[in-house]
Amino acid sequence: MSPAADPHAGQPVLRFGPPTDEARIVAILLHGRGASAEDILGLAPQFTATGVAYLAPQAAGSTWYPYPFLAPLQQNEPWLGSALRVVAGLVDGLGQHGVPPDRIAIMGFSQGACLTLEFVARHARRYAAAVAFTGGLIGAPGTPRNYTGSFAGTPILIGSSDVDPHVPIDRVRESTAVLSRMGAEVDERIYPRMGHTINADELEAADALLASG
Repeated sequence: MSPAADPHAGQPVLRFGPPTDEARIVAILLHGRGASAEDILGLAPQFTATGVAYLAPQAAGSTWYPYPFLAPLQQNEPWLGSALRVVAGLVDGLGQHGVPPDRIAIMGFSQGACLTLEFVARHARRYAAAVAFTGGLIGAPGTPRNYTGSFAGTPILIGSSDVDPHVPIDRVRESTAVLSRMGAEVDERIYPRMGHTINADELEAADALLASG
């Protein structure tokens, strides 16, 4: 596949913690628009859960897809498809080294949170956890949510502000409903007038998921 068709192929993946084959849980961390793998990997030392290996892929140009996540899906191609393949490649690669999905947590902030939820919805199965720090499923209003598969009780945390300028609360609630219908145990936390950030309560809840996964 040409670089133009697969823009995120070959980008680096940063690591923190024990080797993945020795870890109890492997967490894939997805950064936001304009940020970096190094930025999101900075969350790892804030978690107290033990035995967790962290992987943070870098998006080409620090952006997983160029247009808002509420744009029509096709408008964000081929970047979105390439981003989804990055996550799929990490999950598949871990599986080949003895780490099944139920020992993998996928977590992201903002654009990375949207990518997290869209990936797990398209690849529903039992994961250790999924965490979306301010995000929702990708696509324009009215996008069909014809996902297949079951999460089999996967815990999913979605935290967001009620006034976030990038992620409407209606999309958060729609995402919660879709994922719950697919068998996820969704913990939706809406924070009044929170800025576009990750707060301490979200970090504590995500840490608990990593500890219990």
